[in-house]
Amino acid sequence: HASFSYDEVLNKTFKLVLNTDYYVYNKETGIWKDMRDDQSFMKKLVNDSLDLKIVGILRPNPEASAASIHGEVGYTSSLTEYIINKINNSDITKAQLADKETNVFTNMPFDMNGYMKNITMKEINDFVKTLSEEEQQQFKMLSSTMTEEEIISIFGEQIRTAGGKEATYEDNIAQLGIVNLDQPSTINLYPINFEAKDAIAKIIEDYNTTQKDAGHEEMTINYTDFVGLMMSSITTIIDMISYVLIGFVAISLVVSSIMIGIITYISVLERTKEIGILRSIGASKRNISSIFNAETLIIGFTSGMLGIIISLLLLIPINAIIASLSGISKIAVLPWGYAIVLVVISMILTLIAGLIPSKKAAKKDPVTALRTE
Repeated sequence: HASFSYDEVLNKTFKLVLNTDYYVYNKETGIWKDMRDDQSFMKKLVNDSLDLKIVGILRPNPEASAASIHGEVGYTSSLTEYIINKINNSDITKAQLADKETNVFTNMPFDMNGYMKNITMKEINDFVKTLSEEEQQQFKMLSSTMTEEEIISIFGEQIRTAGGKEATYEDNIAQLGIVNLDQPSTINLYPINFEAKDAIAKIIEDYNTTQKDAGHEEMTINYTDFVGLMMSSITTIIDMISYVLIGFVAISLVVSSIMIGIITYISVLERTKEIGILRSIGASKRNISSIFNAETLIIGFTSGMLGIIISLLLLIPINAIIASLSGISKIAVLPWGYAIVLVVISMILTLIAGLIPSKKAAKKDPVTALRTE
């Protein structure tokens, strides 16, 4: 592949040749002939065509973390309108639009099935005369060994599927590049931000709902929110990852709660004599239970705070790595509101885990507890 510097590309000129410029009308045959094989015609056509010049080059900002430029060639709106109007006002376009039943490239009807039933060899020979000498020779060689019926059959099939498929009026319109500005096939909208995108989508949805309620299904707008689709895919992936992480966290919470319950129960066993002393000096069962509940709450609060502090410390290198890779800073954050909620959840879970051991401690008989070594 050849490479060019920006200075070499800038101000480089090209020739604009329209689809309709390739065809010349033959009055004798009534056919618009493709002249792309005629070198002298093409040379003159290119020389007389409009000059296009590259006046600028768009490049992504070096500081941008992402860019949507993929090497497209952009044109001004005035050039686009010029091309559309030039094509729409060409003679071949006017001829095709004026007669939607006849193919301007063959001067035959698009519906060849009915036409071929009545075609004669004279009409076939007249058509062959419009071809190049090489094509005429090929036709003579092929037809020399066939009957008229075979020639008509093969000729009809060739004409019907010229260009590899059956010719239609719509195909010719597309081939010539004819466009109706009053009937656009697509409209691209570029919102300035996500809020504007959502507002546009809501307007379209409201319009479609109104049309459906009025019974005008054909008036609804079909649109594709490419950014929404992309974000939806990303959100789905993130949700899947989140569900997996939540599962691991849930398992960890269950295991940790069980461990806290076991530790509290062991603490009750080791402090049986202390429980007996407290009961003997007047502590109620509720007081004993409250002591162990308070301990589990303190454990939950301490562990929750440690988790928050460690998370905040880990966010520093995580954000630094993400910023160096993507250019997006402070993407990983821990809101203080969520941090408080997490600490509260930690305290509640530890309290629940210690309820059974604390109840067991409260039910111990003081006399039996004092005898325990």
